[in-house]
Amino acid sequence: MSSLAPLSELFAQLPSGVVIDNPDRTVRYMSDWARDPSARPPLAVVRVESTEHVSTTLAWAHRHRVGVVPRGAGTGLSGGATADAGVVVVSLERMAAVDIDTQAHVAKAQAGALNIEVKRAAEEVGLWYPPDPSSYEICTIGGNVATNAGGLCCVKYGVTRDFVLGMQVVLSDGTAVDLGGTRLKDAAGYSLINLFVGSEGTLGIVTEVTLRLLPQPAPSSTLVASFPTTVAATQAVLDITGVCRPSVLELMDHTTIDAVESMTSMGLDRSAGALLLARSDGPDPASAAEIAAVEEICRRWGATEIYSTDDLEEGEAFTQVRRLALPAIERLGSILLEDVGVPVPALPDLVEGIEEIARANNVTIAVIAHAGDGNTHPVVVYDPQQPAQLAAAETAFAAVMDLALQLKGTITGEHGVGRLKRDWLPQQLGAAGLALQHTIKRAFDPHNLLNPGAVLLPENV
Repeated sequence: MSSLAPLSELFAQLPSGVVIDNPDRTVRYMSDWARDPSARPPLAVVRVESTEHVSTTLAWAHRHRVGVVPRGAGTGLSGGATADAGVVVVSLERMAAVDIDTQAHVAKAQAGALNIEVKRAAEEVGLWYPPDPSSYEICTIGGNVATNAGGLCCVKYGVTRDFVLGMQVVLSDGTAVDLGGTRLKDAAGYSLINLFVGSEGTLGIVTEVTLRLLPQPAPSSTLVASFPTTVAATQAVLDITGVCRPSVLELMDHTTIDAVESMTSMGLDRSAGALLLARSDGPDPASAAEIAAVEEICRRWGATEIYSTDDLEEGEAFTQVRRLALPAIERLGSILLEDVGVPVPALPDLVEGIEEIARANNVTIAVIAHAGDGNTHPVVVYDPQQPAQLAAAETAFAAVMDLALQLKGTITGEHGVGRLKRDWLPQQLGAAGLALQHTIKRAFDPHNLLNPGAVLLPENV
């Protein structure tokens, strides 16, 4: 699209202030947290205020064959909201309403509502929305749905997909469709909801979701254990998950511990090779028994220091240490962030292999992990002013993903493929699996207008 007439048509169809095309304003919408270097300022940004606005925009884009990139809060870590010249970004930031149905135990949330806003609204009526990405205070529900986000609690309670009962989604031609509802069981037809969850805006734009809520959990007990090595910590994880299911089971390696301590001065043991954080929210005496079992296993695997507490504020402080891991690592330099996951029994092999990759390439790789479900975040740190370091970091980044696939794992556990990992998708899916994905993409978006370049290799669609 090169003429200005179609864009003026979109301005005319939507209220004043919804569409912006001033480059000084649109530039902030061109990339997400991944800071994809290929990002370019979009043709325009549509800050939609309703499903009808999304429908109008996609119908216009369909007529004029204009690419559309959906965007929430821009906290994505895989380049899933990377804009390019000539595309229109649909920002859902203004669609942020949340409504709680206390009888059905569900929340209806527009896509631009923040995860924490859903949590707070549920908490006010004694309910709970479990999925809790580390960015839960600033990420949107729509973005969580787009990537099937997980978080610290997912080891026990599940990921976003496990809580989506219904949704309103706008298809590539502007058609709005309602799927599911407040019912807990529904076996009618194909599971289209599950198809859209995790599709990263490539099949349609989700504008509202119906989320299952749970009763508030029992107060948590927290345990923190220091280990001489990451491998010892992961071996403890295998034994822990064999006997119980903590509500949180997180790992931080030595580099991460050191970075967090430098930022927070929390008194963490800088000499530790790894730190394991476990929480139990079962009712007493089950919670006490679970923490005791975790402690015994940690001692068996050589934990050098173990501390447990029932104090909620103290426990939350330790959890906050884990949530601050990525911001702390980012202070060390530029980063390439991984999101690889493996079957839990392969976790020791993964972390040991990552350490070898770091040594072989002479780079720093900090490891944070949702250890209880095998989802790790190896973070490659480098100096962008040093070309040799960047090259080594990219080599290490690729090697980590190759290692995860060798271990029958995945290139993304919760952040999505986006643009940064799409070249590894064929290796994970195989030719037949990739062809099936392309068939689905063509059925929903025959002109490849929705988030073009994300997830699926564009030349094959």
